[in-house]
Formats: sequence, C-alpha cells, structure tokens
Amino acid sequence: MKLVVRVIEARNIPAMDLNGLSDPYVRLQLGRNRFRTKVVKKNLNPSWHEEFTFWVEDLSEDLVVSVLDEDRYFNDDFVGQLKVPVSRVFDAEDKSLGTTWHKLHPKNKKSRSRDCGEILLNVFFAQNSAFMPSNSDDDHLPPLRKHPDFTVESPSRSFSGSSRSSSPMPSGMRMEDCATKEEKVIAQKTIAGRIAQIFIKNGDLASSTSARSVDSSELFETPIAEVYENKPEEQSSSCNFEEAMKRMEAKDEEKECPSDLPGGVLLDQLYVVASSELNSLLFAPDSHFPGALADLQGTTELQQGPWVFENGGDSLKRVVSYIKAATKLIKAVKATEDQTYLKADGKVFAVLATVSTPEVMYGSTFKVEVLYCITPGPEMPSGEESSRLVISWRMNFIQNTMMKGMIENGARQGLKDSYAQYGSLLAQNVKPVDPKDVGSNKEQVLASLQVEHQSDWKLAVQYFANITMVSTIVAVLYVSTHIWISAPSTIQGLEFVGLDLPDSIGEVIVSALLVIQAERVLKMIARFMQARVQKSSDHGVKAQGDGWLLTVALIEGSNLASVDPSGFSDPYVIFTTNGKTRTSSIKFQKSDPLWNEIFEFDAMDEPPSVMEVEVLDFDGPFDEATSLGHAEINFVKTNLADLADVWIPLHGKLAQACQSKLHLRIFLNNTRGNNVVTEYINKMEKEVGKKINLRSPQANSAFQKLFGLPPEEFLINDFTCHLKRKMPTQFFFYPFSSFKLFLEKLGRLFLSARIIGFHSNLFGHKTKFFFLWEDIDDIQLETPTLSSMGSPIIVMTLRPGRGMDARHGAKSQDAQGRLKFYFHSFVSFNVGQRTIMALWKARSLSPEQKVRIVEESESKSLQTEEGGSFLGLEDVYMSEVYSSVLSLPANFFMELFSGGDMEYKIMQKLGCLNYSSTLWELDKGDTYVRQICFKFDKHVSRYRGEAVSTQQRSLLPDRKGWVIEEVMTIHGIPLGDYFNLHLRYQIEHAPLKGKGCSVNVFFGIEWLKSTRNQKRISKNINSNLQARLKLMMDEIEKEFLTGK
Repeated sequence: MKLVVRVIEARNIPAMDLNGLSDPYVRLQLGRNRFRTKVVKKNLNPSWHEEFTFWVEDLSEDLVVSVLDEDRYFNDDFVGQLKVPVSRVFDAEDKSLGTTWHKLHPKNKKSRSRDCGEILLNVFFAQNSAFMPSNSDDDHLPPLRKHPDFTVESPSRSFSGSSRSSSPMPSGMRMEDCATKEEKVIAQKTIAGRIAQIFIKNGDLASSTSARSVDSSELFETPIAEVYENKPEEQSSSCNFEEAMKRMEAKDEEKECPSDLPGGVLLDQLYVVASSELNSLLFAPDSHFPGALADLQGTTELQQGPWVFENGGDSLKRVVSYIKAATKLIKAVKATEDQTYLKADGKVFAVLATVSTPEVMYGSTFKVEVLYCITPGPEMPSGEESSRLVISWRMNFIQNTMMKGMIENGARQGLKDSYAQYGSLLAQNVKPVDPKDVGSNKEQVLASLQVEHQSDWKLAVQYFANITMVSTIVAVLYVSTHIWISAPSTIQGLEFVGLDLPDSIGEVIVSALLVIQAERVLKMIARFMQARVQKSSDHGVKAQGDGWLLTVALIEGSNLASVDPSGFSDPYVIFTTNGKTRTSSIKFQKSDPLWNEIFEFDAMDEPPSVMEVEVLDFDGPFDEATSLGHAEINFVKTNLADLADVWIPLHGKLAQACQSKLHLRIFLNNTRGNNVVTEYINKMEKEVGKKINLRSPQANSAFQKLFGLPPEEFLINDFTCHLKRKMPTQFFFYPFSSFKLFLEKLGRLFLSARIIGFHSNLFGHKTKFFFLWEDIDDIQLETPTLSSMGSPIIVMTLRPGRGMDARHGAKSQDAQGRLKFYFHSFVSFNVGQRTIMALWKARSLSPEQKVRIVEESESKSLQTEEGGSFLGLEDVYMSEVYSSVLSLPANFFMELFSGGDMEYKIMQKLGCLNYSSTLWELDKGDTYVRQICFKFDKHVSRYRGEAVSTQQRSLLPDRKGWVIEEVMTIHGIPLGDYFNLHLRYQIEHAPLKGKGCSVNVFFGIEWLKSTRNQKRISKNINSNLQARLKLMMDEIEKEFLTGK
C-alpha cells in the first residue's frame, strides 16, 4: 500500500540563526524509511512543493514530520515536529487527510508554550498504484505483511518533483497490481496474516545470513503475467505507449526542457532520426534496445512494467528492476529504477530516472538520478530530421554519510563506463551526426537562403506611405489650389514687390506649421537616401585567408520593438568578434524583418570566444541609433551543432518588453585541419621561450569534459598551484564581532587558447570554474608573503560584470564590481607566468594594453641595480655604432625622448607605425622608466614586425648629461624570439659655447637561444640601425633649424 506525502509549505517558522532567519527543510520518517526535502535558504515562510512515497506494511506506525534548520558547520537545529498515525489516514474519507495546516510541536514537553509554526501537508493513500513482487529474497527489505492470495513489495521509493535519478540501465520495469483495500484490512486482522508477517520476518533474517539466493517468487503460485491478466480493468492506469504520448502532448503546458543535472553530462550526441522516433526506441515497452543493452552489459532478470498515469493523470511513470552484472569491486546487485516523464510535447522529451541499489554498501543513503533530454536538432542537408540526446546525472544523498566523496567518485566512474557502452550500442541502431559534418555542409544549408530583392520604387512607397507624407501632400495641394483661385493681395505695411508677409496671427501659425512639415519631409527623404547607400552592407563579402572561418547567416527577426511614430522601426544588425564587425542591410518599416543575408569573417589564427550581436534602429547618418536589443553568443559554452539553426533572444529594456528574437545560422570551420593546433602552439613557444608539448587526444577530451567545452578547444598547458579565495560564510566567535577567513585550495590551473580554468577536488570538496582570456582586464604580480609560502602571487582582475559564473573562486571584488583571482605556489612559476602572459597578450586587442604589459622575463631584465644599469646588461657586449657632435642643445635633443609631438613626428618618418609610449615613471632615485610599442613600416621590414621596448633615463655622474638605456623585443619576424636588442644613448653638453651636444650610441645583442645565423642577423641589424640613427640625427637637426 502506497502512502503519498506532499510537503507544500510552512509559515511562522521561528528564527534559529543570528541573522533573524532560518534555513528550514523537512525530514519525513515512516518506520525505517526516511526522506528529506531541499533546504530553503533564509526564509521563515518556506515553500517546498515536493512529493514523497512510502510503502506501508503496518497501519499502527506513525508518520513523523520534522522541520529542522540547516547549519553548515554544526548540528542542525530542531524547529518542530508532528506525528500522523497511518491508521488515521486509512480511516479517513477517501483515504486522504486533504490539504491541511498542521501545528508543529517542540520535542520536549517543557517547551510546549513555544510557537514552532505550522506546516501545510497533503497525506493520502494512492488509489491507482501498481507494483510487483521481488524476484529474490532481499535481506534489506523491511518486514512484509502478505495475504496468501496476493503479493506486496516493500522496498521504499520516493517520487519528488524536484529530484531525479537514474541508473546505467535505461529501461522499463515489471509492475503488478496490488490487492484491494478490503483484502488488505482482512489480512491484517486475521491470525493467519499475523503469522505470515512473523514468518516473513524470520525469513528475512535467515536470508541475511545464508539463504540470500532463495527466490521469493517460489512463495507464490500465481505468476506475474496472470496477475496482470486478472487485474480489474477499473484499477488499471496503464495504457498504450503511443496513446500515452498523445495524452502527454495534449496536457503539455509549454514548460521549458529541464536543464542538465549538476553531476555532469554522460552523453551528448546528434542522431539522424526524429525526436519522437528516438524517444520510442529508448522508452517504448516493445523496443528491443533495453534488451540488447542488458545483454551487452551483462544485466540479468530485466523486468519492465507498463507506463502508468498517476496522481490523477498528472504524471506518467513506470518502474524497472534488474540485476546489475558483477564487477571487480562489487558483486551482482539488484537495482530498482523509477522513470518519470517530465515533458513530452511531441518534439521535446525529458525523462527522469531514479535508481535505488540498497544491496550495495551504504546503498540506503543515496539514489542516483539520470536525466534524458531529447530535443530536435538541425535539419540535415539531405532533408532528414535530426535529434539531440543529452544524458546528465547527479547523486542525491538521502542521509548524511562520511563516505559521500568515495561513493560519488565510484558512481561517476561506473556511469561513464556504462554510458560509453550505451552510446556505442545506440550508434549501431541510429546513425550519429558528426558536428563537423554539420559545419562542412554549410554551403548546402545556406544555398537555400534567398535574399529578398525589392525595387527602390517599392521600398519608397512602403517607406513614405505614412500619415506625415499624406498630410504633406494634402497640405501642398490645398495651398496650391488656394494660390490658384485667389487674387493677388495689395502691398501693405512693410511688404514690397516679391515679399508677401503674413497679415494676421493665424497666417503666422499656418506658415510655421508648413515649414515644420516641410522640414520633417526633407529629413525623411535624406534618411531614405542615406539608408539606400548603406543597404548593401557586408552581405556576400567573402572571407580571406586560412584558419578559423566564422560564417553567420541572418535569417529573420521577430517582435522587434517599434520606436518610430509609424509603429514600426528600421532595423539593422551589427556582428562583432575579435575586433571585426559585419553590418546587415536596413529593413524599412519592419517589426518582423526578413534578411536572409550571409556574413563571413576573415580567417583567425585561434577560434573566437564570443560574438556580440547588436540590433539598431536607423535614425539617419548623424543621429545616434536607438538600440533595439543585444545578445552575446559564447562559443566556449555553446555546442556548434546547436548554433547551426538557433533563435537568439535579445536583451535590453525594449527587447525584453517585446520578447524580441533573431533567427541565426552560425558555422565555425577550421580550414587548416590539425595543423592549426600545432601552429598555434609553435607561436606560443616563441612568446614563452620554452618548449610546449602537444597534448594527446585523450588529454584534450578529458579537459573538454571537465569544463564542458566544445570539441575544438585544445589544452596548451596546466600547472599545479594554490588558489586563495574568500570563505563563503563568516565565523562568529562573539555575538557582536566577526572576521572573514580565506581558504587555500590546491588544484590545477588549465590554460587553453580561449579560457583559463581551475579545478580542485580535496576530500570530496570540489572547486571548478573558468573564464575567458578576454574577460581579464589586468594581470599583476604581488611580492611573496608568508601565506603564499614565499611564492609570488599572480593577481588576475576581470572586467566589470565579467566572469560571474566563476565568482565562487574569487578572493575579492573591488568597488567597480571587478572580480580578483589570486594564484600562487606554482611548481614552475617562471614558465607558468610567461605562459599566462603570452596567452593573454595573444587574445588582447588593445594597443595601449600591449604597451603596458611586459612579460616577466622582460621585466626581470629591465629592473635596475643601485648603479643604474640594467640587470644582465653587463653580460652583453656593446660596441659604439654612432658618435657625433650636434649643433643643438642637449635639452632640445632630449625632446626626442619626452613623448611629445616632435618624438612622434620623427618616429613616423623613421617608419614606426602606431607609435605609442607611456609616461616616465620614477623608479629609484633619479631614474625613470617608460614603455614603447610600435610596428615597422613595410619599407623598413617586409615582415612588419612589432617592437616592444622599455627605456630607462638617468643623469650622468657629473650631471652634465643623460643616459638613455633601452631593451627592445621584436615580435612577428623570423627568429625574433632568439634575441633582445640593447641600446645606450649617452648625451652630454658639448663645449661649443653651450649650444652643442655630444651623442654616443652603443649597441649589443643578448642571445636567448643559439643559432648558426647569429653573425648574419647581427650584421643585418647593425647596418640597419646605423642608417636609422643617421636619419634620426638629420631629422632632429632639421627640427631645430625650423624651430629657430
């Protein structure tokens, strides 16, 4: 007999925490079976809306309902409880107590005066439940009370609206109808029933020691099949599977498909089959797939029961039982799986499965939950339908146990192995779709798009057909007719021939209205002509180069906001990724525009992380456009197969009010094949200065699964380090004082082309997060401290509003809302820091940031000693490459290093493009430091490399001149990472009446790596430098003479 308890809500719960609130949850117990609800944080009037099911063996038992307050670090606080006799429910009308408020009572009698609040419950006996006897005599089962003519199964199961479970065996179960209530009452009241109960208890005790292998089906002569056949028709709630699906579809309330469970995704695959057909293959009673899977996995005694509507037809459920094959660690165990349809609308199907394995160690403390989600996939180029199957899981612990981490890890490994076999068998029955194939067929998919061609006359009629233009035409005709039929007026007042002024206030008002109307019409005409010029946009512009090619097809828009007086808008769309933009055409007077335009972005060396989409309303060439909505597409968190045909909801006040959406088709292809990974790693090796090993496919796959990344993401390097973060709560040691603590988490830092992620799993406590390189605003180094164990600390500061999914790993958040992450104690700090800086620089697009960022290796070589020379500079042999006495003051020559207009002008003449410099900053004593960044013109270097240098300025010992020392690193040229260039400019006042200066330039090369081309490179740089120095001195003398 099944007792259903619905925990709805509570009110007036007393405050148990110091903040004046509570974290209540409900614990239910009937006999040895115990369940609990979720915890509602910081609430005195919580709502749960959860349902639990108990199997009743003795009507004399009491249902104990307890409300407790969760305490994370100490024992949970008792709030109140009540006891409901099961016999009271059984004797009530319709076997139900109804939805009733029950008063909670304190645990001891001394506190009866204390108000513990009330709880709203609905307790009743299920009328339409069906179940079957077990096939084996299990020692874990509670005592059974059975009538000689029928059987009853005792293991407890719970059905909760918020919880889901499943097992590695996704199949159905055998079910058997129970006896009528009258028979149960008779069995409990007869002496034979009492003796049978005692006998079964003894049998259970015996089976726990030696008779576990005895089959309990031998105790009953009636076969299960006959029980189904003899079950009264009015008590059966099972029906045909197809009819059940139609009934679920008719009752669908357009609920969203449930999100993936937090335990992780076990299978995510596209199949060339309709979603309804895939649903039938996996869950139909007559499907051959569960049996084939049982044979493959060694599962025996598979029992499948019919799908049954319960709770008045609100839910469709079935039960499956089987014996799981033995493994090296665990013997063969019996499992019971409850499957429930959460959604079935004919296209989207969601099935929640809950698996109980009480025979395993600690099996009564947990249930495994698996969620099967079947959704329609993109249409295949051949016209066939596709569907996507996503299987996720989580562990639901009913009772607390110290073995939680070990149990969860063991279940995770078992599920991975089981569903690997599940996926391989399913691929043999249904053809899987490779996401690369979807992207490779993009030409066939996009070929069907037809751009809507409209003539200019048709657009003009559509645009100008409004009240403004109609009223203007009427006004022009009216005034023209008036002039035609009116006689010329006499000249009076200040009028003269050719000037006719208004003769009354009414004429002044009419003239003003005509002028305003004419102005509006002229603006409309100018706006239309400007929009026609922009109409062609970037549609059809082909991408250039090899690498990652991004193609976006803009299909249509839906429910765009109307901002024009006409009730429509003139929308156009701007796509932005990696600093590149594409703009669509303008659609006049449309709220549901149809574009069918294709945009291609030039090839990129690394895959894009995000693409920003902005929908604007065209208001003319000089007016600020009104935003109709915006969206961000994250390629790291989204499967490329899902983007092949997707509706993107827009954000913003106007968009959310109108529920605006865009229909896009997005394809990302790699034209270089596997070489793109190798080329990118080689590029990073030059930046880091150390060999980076190419990771195996197995390592990349594990990295992708760990963070849920798409298959194109590849691991570059990982490091063991510590994460310093703030504890999620505060410890109170005194009622009026508290202080915050910080946790040190040992884990691994994973670096890829687009993300930086951290993962830690210590004693079952997991910390996992990642964020994009583009999210990082700044990276700084902090000096070693005692808490960092003498290691420098890398502090990453994110941009405002970015990385909120990773905020649980941040140590602090500043006043601007920027999260700060602290990493230290790297096993190899130098390699880790250089790799992080190189990857960040590769994704950074701002030239100003490139000037500001200097790698650790460069910063070390540019630090100063007390003597004022660079560290490491003494090891570089420097020779004089230029020496001259210029007829200009030394102060004027120093303008070349001041960051003023003359410096930028001369550097541009020397072929330095995008030249930028920072301000001089005081370093030590009279020593100042600044950074410079520029690109070489093609006439200077055909490779157009980029130079980043640091300059140090100080006075000569006799204070009669200056010394400018410079270390330069050149990127983007062959062997540029093999050397650094060192320059020293020595400027002194010359004894020529105080109007001249002596300039000496010294040059040296610091070789970071050995190469047989050192002499050739040195000779080439030396000759080029001498020519540039001579040209620079000539230009500064010209500037001095011009200034005179």
